[in-house]
Amino acid sequence: MSLDRSVMTDEQRKSVALEYLSAFDHGGVTSSGGSILDLFDDNAVVYFPKWGIANGKEEIARWIKEVGGTITSIVHRSWEFHYIMTGTDIFAIEGTTNGVHKDGPWSVGDPEWSAGRWCDVFEVRDWKIQRCFIYLDPDYAGRDTARYPWLSGQS
Repeated sequence: MSLDRSVMTDEQRKSVALEYLSAFDHGGVTSSGGSILDLFDDNAVVYFPKWGIANGKEEIARWIKEVGGTITSIVHRSWEFHYIMTGTDIFAIEGTTNGVHKDGPWSVGDPEWSAGRWCDVFEVRDWKIQRCFIYLDPDYAGRDTARYPWLSGQS
């Protein structure tokens, strides 16, 4: 009898998502030295604001290159994560980050309205990310203030 890897616990699904977030922090390299792309199903779907939908590994690789290429460094602050587990393949992680973007550094809460807060909705099955929809403000350096009256004159 072989191990049935298709039935996963919430903790196992969460571990796949955490490996993905950690790989982002480490330039796309997983803890075992593999590629972040290895964590995705061949037909996975990723959504990122101001980028759109990436369908399949080829488009996900392009998204990682284009978005990841704007980020010099990033730290997902796992000690502050909130997990919304559903007992199904779909769950969410809410968290914070800090880092350096090509337009400048960011740190959650500095200022309070700026980038650094995010929520990812994952679907993980068979030890692969099937779907990851990312909800955040992609203006990491906080430069897009002129269009918002409550931020006028702030940077």
